[in-house]
Amino acid sequence: MPMIKVLPIDEIPEDSRKIIDVGKYKVLVIHSKGQFFAVDNHCPHMNLPLKNGKITEDHAIVCPFHRSAFDLETGDVKEWSPWPPVMGKALGAIAREKALPIFETMEKDGWLWIADKPGE
Repeated sequence: MPMIKVLPIDEIPEDSRKIIDVGKYKVLVIHSKGQFFAVDNHCPHMNLPLKNGKITEDHAIVCPFHRSAFDLETGDVKEWSPWPPVMGKALGAIAREKALPIFETMEKDGWLWIADKPGE
């Protein structure tokens, strides 16, 4: 898959995140525990932004709106719309469970490179 040179690594210090335009995608880049992750910035549940989502110890991002959780390495669903209590199941039914699109990343010569589209 073609990779795009997006920014110097020192522009995204440990425990930070940044939105980057990659083609038609708004990609959320996260630097956590020495690793770079790149995911679609929109939660697959209701298309709301993930930028302020919590990062868990096991490398998941939790949507700040309905608390769906996704593995940052695979995009797999860890939890689907558990919030708010009682209403979570109804809100979860609005959209079927879908994985979070993830983008391959690479560090090279002090730069972060991101795939031009999410992996399949």
